[in-house]
Amino acid sequence: MTQTHAAQHRELPSTWNPADVEAELYQRWVDAEYFTADAGSDKPPFSIVIPPPNVTGNLHIGHAYEHTQIDIITRRRRMQGYEALWLPGMDHASIAVQTLVERQLRDQGIDHRELGREAFVERVWQWKEQYGGAILGQMKRLGESVDWSRERFTMDAGLSRAVQTIFKKLYDDGLIYRAERLVNWSPALRSTISDIEVEHKEVDGELVSMRYGDGESSIVVATTRIETMLGDTAIAVHPDDERYRHLVGTEIELPLTGRKIPVVTDEHVDPEFGTGAVKVTPAHDPNDFEIGKRHDLPMMTIMDEQGRIAHTGTQFDGMDRFEARVAVREALREQGRIVEEKRPYRHSVGHSSRSKEPIEPRLSLQWFVKVGPLAKAAGDAVRDGRVAIHPPEMSKRYFDWVDNLHDWAISRQLWWGHRIPIWYGPGGEVVCVGPDEEPPSGEGWYQDEDVLDTWFSSGLWPFSTLGWPEDTPDLRKFYPTSVLVTGYDILFFWVARMMMMGLYAMDGVEPFKEIVLHGMVRDAHGKKMSKSAGNTVDPLEWMDTYGTDALRFTLARGANPGTDSPISDEWVAASRSFCTKLFNATKFAMMNGAKVPERLADRSELTDADRWILDRTDQLVSDVDELLEDFQFAKATEALYHFTWDEFCDWYLELTKVQLDAGGDRAERTREVLGHVLDVLLRLLHPTIPFITETLWTALTGRESVVVAEWPKPSGAVADEAAAQRIAAVQKLITEIRRFRSDQGLKPGQRVAAKLGGAVELGLAEHVPAVRSLARITEPADGFTSSASIEVGLTGGNVSVELDLSGAVDIAAERKRLEKDLAAAEKELTGTDKKLTNPAFLDKAPAEVVEKIKARREAAQTEIDRIKARLDGLPQG
Repeated sequence: MTQTHAAQHRELPSTWNPADVEAELYQRWVDAEYFTADAGSDKPPFSIVIPPPNVTGNLHIGHAYEHTQIDIITRRRRMQGYEALWLPGMDHASIAVQTLVERQLRDQGIDHRELGREAFVERVWQWKEQYGGAILGQMKRLGESVDWSRERFTMDAGLSRAVQTIFKKLYDDGLIYRAERLVNWSPALRSTISDIEVEHKEVDGELVSMRYGDGESSIVVATTRIETMLGDTAIAVHPDDERYRHLVGTEIELPLTGRKIPVVTDEHVDPEFGTGAVKVTPAHDPNDFEIGKRHDLPMMTIMDEQGRIAHTGTQFDGMDRFEARVAVREALREQGRIVEEKRPYRHSVGHSSRSKEPIEPRLSLQWFVKVGPLAKAAGDAVRDGRVAIHPPEMSKRYFDWVDNLHDWAISRQLWWGHRIPIWYGPGGEVVCVGPDEEPPSGEGWYQDEDVLDTWFSSGLWPFSTLGWPEDTPDLRKFYPTSVLVTGYDILFFWVARMMMMGLYAMDGVEPFKEIVLHGMVRDAHGKKMSKSAGNTVDPLEWMDTYGTDALRFTLARGANPGTDSPISDEWVAASRSFCTKLFNATKFAMMNGAKVPERLADRSELTDADRWILDRTDQLVSDVDELLEDFQFAKATEALYHFTWDEFCDWYLELTKVQLDAGGDRAERTREVLGHVLDVLLRLLHPTIPFITETLWTALTGRESVVVAEWPKPSGAVADEAAAQRIAAVQKLITEIRRFRSDQGLKPGQRVAAKLGGAVELGLAEHVPAVRSLARITEPADGFTSSASIEVGLTGGNVSVELDLSGAVDIAAERKRLEKDLAAAEKELTGTDKKLTNPAFLDKAPAEVVEKIKARREAAQTEIDRIKARLDGLPQG
């Protein structure tokens, strides 16, 4: 790693303008190889892989939220002395990319099927090179400290080798097989799709009840998909249902088909629901499929790949499934078999997240992974503590999933992706080919047409990206990875698959030590963001408007493990104000000679304010460390915010102005404390807001980069409780004087003479100049006469503050202002009283509304009492 980029100068611009520095700073970090991990280093390893975004993707607010958290973790570990690797890359996203390129070709009048597989795949690679990966540049804008030298793509040569290797290993171990099973089928894509690509939506459909058979041999069943009755192979009733006992074991004619189907009993049937009888269509319904297996029923596939009725021998063959729904219903109506119709009938229907159509459960010949032993290993790794889940309460959801996994359908009827390495021979031979093996050749041999589910290759991500199956230095140094940060919404799909694949491929060694689950970003009202709701936000626009640091700070401030996070434009603007406050504070400190000492003066030589802020800084370091170790980003950011704004800027900086004005050794020591605290604070803030902290820290210290600076540690000094108590007393005294001044109508900058009685006796002599300066009160001259006073209760006694307000307040104007405020408060009191004495309102209003009205009444009465007291205290005239 090079060490050539020392800070150029100690000058800061007049104002903080993020757009002026962000791109240049990021490129400087990359050029300096700060983010490039060294597998040969003797530093302890820390590694994390990026949840690979789709090659089609753009940086959305969810990415920014997740990547900010990962970057905070990684930057902090780098500063703590770890050899930190954050490995970037992208997923080839089979369905998304194939759909996109197909659409582009259609726009050019080209049918991809006529183009052919080889030419189509070549077009996809061309698209990838020209348009893919826009998100990578956007990640740089977010300031992500990833190792670009190790960027990977799930279809690159190394990862393709890993996919072929593990497929062969699973196949040889009997964990991959081919079978007919029910899958999620997308007629638009003509492919099976994974569970995560199915979105369940409430839709208005129909529930139609129809009669099979006649007379005493008839049974009424209900369905939301009447067209599937063409594929019924049984009717099922509960074994204890007396209503149908006489029909069990008999056959009933299936209308419109000329077939007869048996009546069977099955515990799955709920006798209390509907008529207590259900139609069984094993090839087109998951529950029916299980009944079909239990009773060895025929499994008739009655739809082709495009969702058209087929193979039924009826007049409906060739119809689209939705066209057939109407036609079958009307044909049954003509036969007098429609008993009841409910329309609209609200129910949940699975839709393809890609093509937006209703998916079709369909019996299909597919390749599967036998997940039983793999899922058990994935569950055991969490149960025995080798892998920790944050927050811990999410573990139950993880176990519910991995303990009940069905075999995983891994084949997809697409052209873009990792083609299944299976060859079929002319005599029915089936050969699995590994990466170093030659596929069989000769007449009649051909490769399986399907590709693997995208999740198959992304399940290998933690180790395939490090060079597996080769024994590489990266794999030895950085596997297992340290932590995985991802959304709880893909806990089941991606995380479970990585656990299964990692434990299997790496001889029982888990792919990561900790799993940190975050929620989704929602709008300011807590609603889920969606284009249809019009409440989505573009993080790139916010970075343009407010700066990257402001966006990152806002996202971190809302990042509580496992819970969703609201965000709004106003909150990002507030974070921009925070950055500006930090910039101005540092600029003020540097203009007044703040410097970072090699060693601070002995604490006995420091003022109370200096000792207090050093102790508060030590506490901040401890608190932030503890919170970040537990991935409590929101609480850590909140602690940094309040220390910076409330304690450092609002109090310590103001107190230092008095100390600096005093000059001499005292001022010099204050400059060193000021520089030291800023040095620590900027380092603590750096993982969250990297750009502004780099600018300020290098200017303050004159050193190379805060990216490679040491993470702060507490000083180990014993906290000075007495100094903290005296500073707390000073803060209270100043606050009470300010409040009293405001109540008296004094302008904020207006100075008035005042006596402070009891301050010296309480040990606050050192602080009297600061109290006078910050409370805008001056030393009383000879002949001083007070016209107002307050008593401020402090630990150990009171301080009396006597002020001369004569001539400082326009009595008439103040009286007029107060009388106007009194009238408003009395109107509020009258309005709330009217509601609270109205029986009609009290009977109908919810309890929480009544409580709010009571609170408003109490606040109004308090305000009236305050204003009247103020009016009574005004001089007459």
